[in-house]
Amino acid sequence: MKLSQLSGAGLGLRRAFIPALESSKNLSDIDFLEVAPENWLKLGGRSRQTFDRLAEQFPIVLHGLSLSIGGPDDLDLTLIQSVKQFKEQYQCPLYTEHLSYCTDGGHLYDLMPIPFNEERAQYVIDRVKQVQDIMGERMALENASYYLRLPGSDMTELAFILTILEQADCYLHLDVNNVYVNSINHGYDAQSFIRQLPTERIVYGHIAGHEQKSKDLIIDTHGSEVIDPVWSLLEYSYQQHGVFPTLLERDFDFPELSTLLEEVNHIKHIQMISQSKHVRQSQG
Repeated sequence: MKLSQLSGAGLGLRRAFIPALESSKNLSDIDFLEVAPENWLKLGGRSRQTFDRLAEQFPIVLHGLSLSIGGPDDLDLTLIQSVKQFKEQYQCPLYTEHLSYCTDGGHLYDLMPIPFNEERAQYVIDRVKQVQDIMGERMALENASYYLRLPGSDMTELAFILTILEQADCYLHLDVNNVYVNSINHGYDAQSFIRQLPTERIVYGHIAGHEQKSKDLIIDTHGSEVIDPVWSLLEYSYQQHGVFPTLLERDFDFPELSTLLEEVNHIKHIQMISQSKHVRQSQG
């Protein structure tokens, strides 16, 4: 499948609800699934057979966890080659990764923030170009949630992201919930942030729930339902940049599949409203 053909609303594939997916009689609300390729690259047997059945039914987007694009270790070229082969095998329309790092002499098992400065931006740019040269196509970077502005940061988060997108010539994977989380934790205007992003770079999106610890502290957990202000920010993102394929993330405390599908369907509802408004405005 080509990236230009990817549309609608999707669901992150978690093994916990695979039985429900396979037994469901109506999955029409799901337009695509997303997986972390690292979790499936080496699996065989029944697990791979299950994946193959789902891949025949749905387009598969790849959202990596361990590339560590901003980390100090050398890029894992073996991993990149494996992801490329996996992507080609299943005709996946897109490979995305986090604008963060997760290795430093070994895996840290968390997504760590990168200092926002020109030196680190150029470091990431060079590594993104290397990945794209191997993949033979553009990848997308996801704006990450972070809880501490690191020492040595002399750029804004927005300026850092814009510099990388432009100079690496890569796509943006827009996580709307992360924008909301960061706007509360770091005191900036979420709509202004969204408005200043380059429309032509946005090819994919995420939306998720989070945990509100206090008035000015939110933890990006992906363990609860999406709240109204985040839904509103998603609609605003569509208004500013057009409708892009958007995935519901849920990583633990899984509800019934029917509840997840209600949220997936809500994405589709907002997409439909936004498309209708765009048509009316263009005709007006």
